[in-house]
Amino acid sequence: MKTASAHPWPEIDPKATEPELEALRQRQAPLALQPARFREIGHRLVDDIAGQLASLPSRPVAPDETPSDVRRALGAERTLPSAGTDAGRLVSEATALLFDHSLFNGHPRFFGYITSAPAPIGMFGDFLAAALNQNVGAWRLAPLATEIEAQVVRWIAELIGFPTQGGGLLVSGGNMANLVAFLAARAARTGWDVRTHGVAGGRRLLVYASAETHTWIRKAADMFGIGTDAIRWIATDDEQRMSPSALRRQIEQDRQAGHRPFLVVATAGSVSTGAVDPLPDIASICREHELWFHVDGAYGAPAAQVAGSPASLRALAEADSVAVDPHKWLYAPLEAGCLLVRDARTLHDAFSYHAPYYHFGTEVVNYFDYGPQNSRGFRALKVWLALRQIGRDGTLRLIGEDMLLARQLHRLLAEHPDFEAATQNLSITTFRYVPPDLRPRLGSAAVERYLDQLNQELLAALEKSGEAFLSNAVVRDRFLLRACIVNFHTALGDIEALPPLLSRLGREADAALRSARP
Repeated sequence: MKTASAHPWPEIDPKATEPELEALRQRQAPLALQPARFREIGHRLVDDIAGQLASLPSRPVAPDETPSDVRRALGAERTLPSAGTDAGRLVSEATALLFDHSLFNGHPRFFGYITSAPAPIGMFGDFLAAALNQNVGAWRLAPLATEIEAQVVRWIAELIGFPTQGGGLLVSGGNMANLVAFLAARAARTGWDVRTHGVAGGRRLLVYASAETHTWIRKAADMFGIGTDAIRWIATDDEQRMSPSALRRQIEQDRQAGHRPFLVVATAGSVSTGAVDPLPDIASICREHELWFHVDGAYGAPAAQVAGSPASLRALAEADSVAVDPHKWLYAPLEAGCLLVRDARTLHDAFSYHAPYYHFGTEVVNYFDYGPQNSRGFRALKVWLALRQIGRDGTLRLIGEDMLLARQLHRLLAEHPDFEAATQNLSITTFRYVPPDLRPRLGSAAVERYLDQLNQELLAALEKSGEAFLSNAVVRDRFLLRACIVNFHTALGDIEALPPLLSRLGREADAALRSARP
């Protein structure tokens, strides 16, 4: 028995009648919007976004809400509606929900994570890319988009001082850029056909990294079959930089034991403190032992040619591959990661397979041959537009200003009686709140435990206040507050406001903790 339809649109009988077929000649799809209605909704959305951008400085960085609060606002328990809702109403509702219940990375006092404020021209780029809906997997499917991506890859290489005659591609972010590099290194340096015979086809594979390396390295070792025990964790110095002498010793020991070292991962801008490994020394060791030299520069690489950046960054040019995140320090909206390689053939050798139904030419770049994705969005457009809007000089200027603001914050904290300034690298400053009466006893186990707890309470109070947003780092077993500036909206006044704000919240947290102790 045929049941009544739950939606307002007629059901399609698999044995369609002639009138039903005729109706399809002038099909009115419920997802379509007439041009006038599309303009009306779009113009209203642009106005709403412009108002939100203008109001950011006066808004809380993040709402003081519990997960239950957010789910209640969303109506998270609702089932999938059977009937549709007007598109204009939905867009307005979604806009209001997101503006009222989100953390704002673009807020001038967001110092939490390495996620930049999105460039407005990048927002337009994502809108235009979505309208085209190109699959930038094959040149034939997206000719201009493919060429724009190739140009963006060359421009990023030029910006950081990496050889521009190599190659690369855009991916979702730093994790994926590093994972792609790992697979390229595995295919190029194992000494056997690892793509056919797998990692069991030869000696035990080993990779080298420091404890400051991002957690992607564990994911890669796990996902790609060598196991996390194959990671050799190399010691770091007092500034969280990999020790070249320790690296050399470990490689030599592993070779003597009959293992197959194939990859060294250096960090150019660690997540915790912005530390940059001694890249020239590591490059030399990799050349000596014929290992793939990869640099995770997802955060720090764009600063390579900025005045005042670590000289070690110039050795990015010696790497076999470099990961760079445009959505970190090139101010692109998420998602936008990039992998650069010295030789584009190494990507092709690691990823290319041609199924019988693929009939794409080889005289152009088909990005499905250079990475794990066949279906790929047009990520390059938002990066391309921003680089063209301000050029190389403007990009380096913004990065340099972020670094200058971070150094100024470090100076202000070092001069303030309530704080102990710790590390300062690139645009990351770490520090902690220290009540003046505890300073004479710094280093004692009881005081250090109390300061860890106090600074955790301070961080929670700051987030709850909505007045600014920080994260934390653990350096030499100390819990530190961490401010990272990758935000062209942040100005000197935002930096100067932070110490007195934290001092007030720190005193309140200290008083509450002490009153609660027996």
